[in-house]
Amino acid sequence: MNSNLLRDLPRVDDLLSALISRPDTIKLPRVALLDSIRITLDDIRNTIKSGNANTMPNFNNICDLIADHALKSRKSGILPVINATGVVLHTNLGRAPIGENIAKQTIEAAAGYCALELDLETGQRGQRGSFCEDLLIRLTGCESALVVNNNAAAVLLALSAICAGRQIICSRGELVEIGGSFRIPEIITQGGVRLVEIGTTNRTRIADYAAAINPETAAILKVHTSNYKICGFTESASLPDLARLASENEIPLIYDLGGGALIKFDNSEPAVAETVPHADLLCISGDKLLGGPQAGIILGKKTLISRLRAHPLYRALRPDKLTLAALQFTLQAYADNEIENIPIVSMFSQTTETLRQKAEALAKKIPVKIGKIQILEINGAAGGGSLPGVDFPSFAVGITPEIISVNCLANSLRSHSRPIICRIQGDALLFDVRTLMPFDDDIIAMAIFSICEEASHA
Repeated sequence: MNSNLLRDLPRVDDLLSALISRPDTIKLPRVALLDSIRITLDDIRNTIKSGNANTMPNFNNICDLIADHALKSRKSGILPVINATGVVLHTNLGRAPIGENIAKQTIEAAAGYCALELDLETGQRGQRGSFCEDLLIRLTGCESALVVNNNAAAVLLALSAICAGRQIICSRGELVEIGGSFRIPEIITQGGVRLVEIGTTNRTRIADYAAAINPETAAILKVHTSNYKICGFTESASLPDLARLASENEIPLIYDLGGGALIKFDNSEPAVAETVPHADLLCISGDKLLGGPQAGIILGKKTLISRLRAHPLYRALRPDKLTLAALQFTLQAYADNEIENIPIVSMFSQTTETLRQKAEALAKKIPVKIGKIQILEINGAAGGGSLPGVDFPSFAVGITPEIISVNCLANSLRSHSRPIICRIQGDALLFDVRTLMPFDDDIIAMAIFSICEEASHA
């Protein structure tokens, strides 16, 4: 019986001929279809050989299985999605979106050859990232700057170049864990540095730092608690006090600020320019509150930055032309006072009235027959380990579907040709309009309409 079923399997050529003329797979590359055909046929063969199949799926059913596999395979990589969660710096969705104009400039600069390490004035070899560094000096007032591939790399390079083989002082209340379970103590150890913990989780005084300094002390490390807050009976040494202590003892103060806000979003988050005068080395992220690509940015004293640039680890951590181009045009938008081209700035600065109007506009486009539709006042978050405890009042369209379950609708939206990510709250789906890009509302409405149409005919 099994051998008869195996002989009845359709030929690869016949399946391919059928698939290249189907509307849903006609645009897929032949090699992708062939891979899915072979994988699907192997699955059917294994099912037959295991004795779990009594009949052979018909030709059309097999084509459906192959098409489903091929289309899902094309959606398994990095694809553009619609963020309707209200979390502006959503780590799972790539953190800061790049503005349309900045993205176009980046593609134009990086698509072909570019002056990555060429000085166009002299015709001689130039310094990678020099234009970004010039802009950072101009925007923040620092002496010098260096760009690496992320903020953890920035901290690792600073520790390796300045403190290797010696010890660094850090408050117990600042030994944070960042995304992906990476912990500051582990980064310190990886940099070949001995960690000296001082104070307690909730209270560390300037006297604790002073008492820990000895001839083996290479630097003081301050870490901004950007992804959590300690409240209540707390005390911490101020940045100016730490700067004075470090200067008196002729050791550098390294500050891992993280977020990298070039403009003020909230009083709890220090702006970069107001922090630069106090830190000998300041490490920030490019893809958080700065609103650019993933990058680690080190600002500080020229003598220290020179040591970092000369360290062998820098070559392993330096960014590529795409990162530098995207960062360059993001920084240029700040320098030209065109911050409306930076999406996160626009998202954070929207008024509640604007958000309410956006929610009303989206609600009007959604078909009423899907179920209960309401406009809700909610709170959103910055995300990305930034601005902990800061609520961003927003509006959302809440949908309680009747002809399809909440989970089924959410799953179908994630499987849409332009995946749509929203929030589930009780029996409703919430579409927070703060993080919607232009024309996202039209795509959301059309996706919900087509999903409901299919469900009503099922």
